[in-house]
Amino acid sequence: MINKEILRQIVAQQKEEKLTAGTVRRDILDEIEKWFADDRIIILTGLRRSGKSTLLKQMMQNKKNYCYVNFEDERFLDFNAQDFEQLNEILTEFYGRIETYFFDEIQNIDKFETFVRRLQDEGKKVIIIGSNASLLSKELGTRLTGRYKSFEIYPFSFYEYLTFNKIKLEKDSFYITQKKVKLIKNFKEYLLNGGLPEYLKNKDKEYVRTLYENILFRDIIARYSIKRQKIIKELVNFLMSNISTTFTYNSLKNLLGLSNAITVKEYVFYLSNSYLLFELQKFDFSIKKQLNSPKKIYVVDPAFSLIGSNFSANKGRILENAVFIELKRGDKEIYYYSGKNECDFLIKEGAKIKEAIQVCYILDKDNKKREIDGLLEVMNMFNLKEGFILTEEQEDELEVNNKKIHVIPTFKWMMKNNNF
Repeated sequence: MINKEILRQIVAQQKEEKLTAGTVRRDILDEIEKWFADDRIIILTGLRRSGKSTLLKQMMQNKKNYCYVNFEDERFLDFNAQDFEQLNEILTEFYGRIETYFFDEIQNIDKFETFVRRLQDEGKKVIIIGSNASLLSKELGTRLTGRYKSFEIYPFSFYEYLTFNKIKLEKDSFYITQKKVKLIKNFKEYLLNGGLPEYLKNKDKEYVRTLYENILFRDIIARYSIKRQKIIKELVNFLMSNISTTFTYNSLKNLLGLSNAITVKEYVFYLSNSYLLFELQKFDFSIKKQLNSPKKIYVVDPAFSLIGSNFSANKGRILENAVFIELKRGDKEIYYYSGKNECDFLIKEGAKIKEAIQVCYILDKDNKKREIDGLLEVMNMFNLKEGFILTEEQEDELEVNNKKIHVIPTFKWMMKNNNF
């Protein structure tokens, strides 16, 4: 049990701390705000240092009668579930009447969900922020099923990146030569630098390495009590160096010299749970075949190319990675396709495939047939009238076998959610 005076110190100090609201209003904020009138708990999860705390401050700005607690403070080490009522009393001492509770990394406290549910039953609004996806599945899955609305927070989108750099996007930015050239230049920089807010401020490569190590050691090795630290480091380095390529658990098992593939599968799951890396499954009408097929791997932000050995050298893979993260940001159900030909992304809505996307840095005579054939195969298979080829900056409309193929610059495609 934690000392009550220590709790007072923590609450007092955190109340005085000024969380910065940042200069970039996050795209997802409006959608989150819609759920404040709902009685469900709001949960924000995402990579460490991806802007969740800034988003939290942006939510707080227009709220009254709220309190804030960050459970990552090391003084909470002796805090347990029995201390929550004591904490609530102290929060009331410092904040007065509380209607909204903002909890940062509360999943660090065992059985926290019992307290959160009680607050909800009392008519309080609760917002939880966490840096691990298991917050949704493990801790909340039993006691709070159906009682929460979750949002995943990613590093800056390209639109947010432009806002961060004080570049105003206008309706004619795609058409006026000077503005378009500036847009393309910034997009190339975005593909290189990514969207981690702190990294964009100073371009300090050591910051990225430190962030990576915090994720690896705190969110993965410590959380899951992993003994083989050297093995998981080698796994991350390999995956970071082979973004957008296929792999199997067996092939990774052999590469790492492990005796079974289950360990590899668990490690990849942990990496995905921390929002560092993501698996993409191959589409198949057979769920069994789909689960047993090779996976593709993607990284949450280009800045982490510093960890891998050759990821940053392949522009096509970087572009494909950026498209994948943009689709994830839009909460899409995504697959890749491999049959006679290949297609980078299939978007599923309900029981149907609704969209097919190829990603190609430059569409030329050497790859044009391959890219179109892969797209046409899935368009015919799923009865799609149109498909997309996303490029660095090329734009065209193709008519092939009565199917329409839109060749679109990726930066323009990314603006679709911002009414551009």
